[in-house]
Amino acid sequence: MRDFFCTINLDQEEVFRTQVVEKSLSPYFGEEFYFEIPRTFQWLSFYIYDKSVLQKDLRIGKVSIKKEDLCNYTGKENWFMLQPVDSNSEVQGKVHLELKLNELITDNGSVCQQLVVHIKECHGLPLINGQNCDPYATVSLVGPSRNDQKKTKVKKKTSNPQFNETFYFEVTRSSSYTKKSQFQVEEEDIEKLEVRVDLWNNGNLVQDIFLGEIKVPVKVLKNDSFQAWYLLQPRENGNKSSKTDDLGSLRLNICYTEDCVLPSEYYASLRNLLLKSSDVQPISASAAYILSEVCRDKYDAVLPLVRLLLHHHKLVPFVAAVAELDLKDTQEANTIFRGNSLATRCVDEMMKIVGKHYLKVTLKPVIDEICESPKPCEIDPIKLREGDNVEINMENLRYYVDKVFREIVRSSISCPTLMCDVFYSLRHLAAKRFPNDPHVQYSAVSSFVFLRFFAVAVVSPHTFHLRPHHPDAQTSRTLTLISKAIQTLGSWGSLTKSKLVRLLKFFLCIFVLPVVFFLKFLDDVSSTEIKEPSGVSEPVHLKEGEMYKRAQGRTRIGKKNFKKRWFCLTTREFTYHKQQDKEPIFTIPIKNILAVEKLDESSFNKKNMFQVLHGEKPLYIQANNCVEASEWIEALCRVTRCNQRRLSFYHPSAFLNGNWLCCKATMENTEGCARCTADVPADTQIEIDGDRETERIYSLFTVNRSKLQKLEEACGSIAVYQGPRKEPDDYSNFTIEDSVATFHTLQQIIDTVEKLNESHEKYQKKRSSSAKYGSEENPIVGKVS
Repeated sequence: MRDFFCTINLDQEEVFRTQVVEKSLSPYFGEEFYFEIPRTFQWLSFYIYDKSVLQKDLRIGKVSIKKEDLCNYTGKENWFMLQPVDSNSEVQGKVHLELKLNELITDNGSVCQQLVVHIKECHGLPLINGQNCDPYATVSLVGPSRNDQKKTKVKKKTSNPQFNETFYFEVTRSSSYTKKSQFQVEEEDIEKLEVRVDLWNNGNLVQDIFLGEIKVPVKVLKNDSFQAWYLLQPRENGNKSSKTDDLGSLRLNICYTEDCVLPSEYYASLRNLLLKSSDVQPISASAAYILSEVCRDKYDAVLPLVRLLLHHHKLVPFVAAVAELDLKDTQEANTIFRGNSLATRCVDEMMKIVGKHYLKVTLKPVIDEICESPKPCEIDPIKLREGDNVEINMENLRYYVDKVFREIVRSSISCPTLMCDVFYSLRHLAAKRFPNDPHVQYSAVSSFVFLRFFAVAVVSPHTFHLRPHHPDAQTSRTLTLISKAIQTLGSWGSLTKSKLVRLLKFFLCIFVLPVVFFLKFLDDVSSTEIKEPSGVSEPVHLKEGEMYKRAQGRTRIGKKNFKKRWFCLTTREFTYHKQQDKEPIFTIPIKNILAVEKLDESSFNKKNMFQVLHGEKPLYIQANNCVEASEWIEALCRVTRCNQRRLSFYHPSAFLNGNWLCCKATMENTEGCARCTADVPADTQIEIDGDRETERIYSLFTVNRSKLQKLEEACGSIAVYQGPRKEPDDYSNFTIEDSVATFHTLQQIIDTVEKLNESHEKYQKKRSSSAKYGSEENPIVGKVS
């Protein structure tokens, strides 16, 4: 039996790591990771490790998927066979080459050809043992009977070496041929020759490590100068094991999207069509509703739709409109908003987006207590362990449920205004639909805030970033029991008064006070009145983790060193500590932060660095990987956007040896030489790219074009033939209340999508015509998640 964990890597850079599953040969990780990809990459890889206490962790095997192949697996659950980890296949990065084939006239008047290879630079080479490598390149001209090799100088401690060296190779030795046969022999030679560039890490006293290679046939050069970036490739003859079946397999569910986002003006028509959806009568004839109808999985449509409507302040009226349609089909008050309709999914997604801080301030302290100091809570006699006392476990469970429930009912002051506005609409729509049921106004709200928000966050805290990892089996069972209790308490409409009283007495031991608090909480979170806080609110913990910071004062042998520290960001301050749970060593109030920007790697020859500019000297920080760096920058920018003293310009490099490395200014207080990425104060805490969401919706309409046409035909059939439906299968799955209005909207959608298709085709033609052999093909604006 072994202790396993799994890492997620972009090329060779680890971006996430699961918790360790102990003593198992079939470990279940059950963890979800969602992240924006902040850079180009070639491979998404998963490595399985055997955890070792005294020695280095052993890599058991890996699953590597090419970026181009990710679309074949997205949205599906697949078993992947683990492959052996071969050092010759562990490559990343790219190399910039300029190649030219020259014709030279020799002293005797004959013509020969010379190959010129200018190796300019490399970018994104991997770290070796956590440090920047010492790279060099070998440049070879390889053929059936020749292998001429030359070598660059070694560049120290850098992942982006600047070589800028030129090498010359004689392609044909014309003096050995007659003029009659020279042309034929020359052509034959070129057909079989290729330029090979190998990147190596200089091992000094140990063996050099292979970093990747590229091969370019000489025949593609002709007589032109050719310049391009080439992605490094693994060595083709790397060591391959024949026992790949013995390594086991890994089950993955991958969802990968990559959108080519055009300039904003291209999306005006589609965006306007979607934003006016709440004004369309009936709502089922609107573009937003039609989007959900044609998508096989409603979630695909809901995510970009909610974000787009939220960005343009159109979400509340749309949710009210689709909820009213949902209520028309609801016959009993105790089943209100229980299905997975468009309305319920929109509210679910809205709560996930705007309720992140609300969950953290309400549940994180008590969830931390449960996970870090767990008490046994199992009350099922079949699942009790030997020596467990069911009465003690019952008391423990009652204590946890009481604590979680009280934290929730006291949290109404922290509930985001947008959630309150949505709950207000739902409450009044429910009361209007079932006027004789006094409890329905509460169950309409509790079915979301308890069943779909707090209860879900309790049972899977890692999904809502309340905990870094999936909890262990015992803690997970405790959280499940607590969640079930919260769900039952939230099922206000389906419980009789006597059952609810018994339940509250059982869990809370007090009857009158909790019921009053429970109802008051539901009143507060479904009210549009401005709630004044009763006292000074506690700061919300937004993000924390271990990173490296550059020493601000003391130096080591005359050079400032980097130290590992625990960083914590709240809505009030940004601090770092010697260790977690220790007092802060250094504190920056949020109001004092002037800018947060990336730092050029060349400053300290370190990757994934960013800088926090405040009243004193800049704080230079190195994150553990590119995803973590991007998330910290985003979190810091978001919480400081409203600072009035934010800078408009900054220095992208550090101030070292008496000058700024970027602009060479010698005064440390010189104004920045580059514009800040976000120099305009914003009034929102939610970062949404409206163009990107509209592009995603366009992609969904394009993929489901056949369903749009089928729905259009169905509307035409209904409008022409008003009798009973003879072939219900053709359109019985669609909601068509007004065939004329729906048909009109469908025509607008199809016309708009066709225009966007033309714009994308023009861009693709431009992209393909400008792409050179071996060059990277990047979109104008690449936004990948």
